[in-house]
Amino acid sequence: MADSTLDAKGLNCPLPILRAKAAIKDVPPGGTLEVLATDPGAVADFDAFCSATGHKLLESNQDDGVYRFVIESKS
Repeated sequence: MADSTLDAKGLNCPLPILRAKAAIKDVPPGGTLEVLATDPGAVADFDAFCSATGHKLLESNQDDGVYRFVIESKS
């Protein structure tokens, strides 16, 4: 289970990434942020976000139109 959850369902690019960027600041190093989104572009966006910021994308999956990402905050 993630330390924090961000519900970004219904938001389009770039809002899920922008909200996640703000939310992950409140997650301690090594902690996790779960992001829920419905924008299909979020899959590539979160992969690029984690590569660019040094956070680790632990999980990425989709169920019934909802994309779920679990990001570990960089230490």
